[in-house]
Amino acid sequence: MSIGFGIFLMAVGAIVAWAVPALWQVDGANWTLIGYILLGAGALVTLIGIVMAARSGRTSQVSRTAVDPETGTRVERTERRDDLI
Repeated sequence: MSIGFGIFLMAVGAIVAWAVPALWQVDGANWTLIGYILLGAGALVTLIGIVMAARSGRTSQVSRTAVDPETGTRVERTERRDDLI
């Protein structure tokens, strides 16, 4: 979802930076700067989304269930491994 939101922010930023200043002037509002800020924020959100998606693909979780022969109770073990380089 964050990748899509980042692309949306970049699209809105491009429209605001390049189309709005030619169509609409407001005193005290620099549309080009606002557009570039949105473009940068969109690029940052997209990059973070890609990193998070790549990171979640490298996590593995293993669950094991066994019965203790002495007490007869059920024992559950869960291992989570993050294969980070």
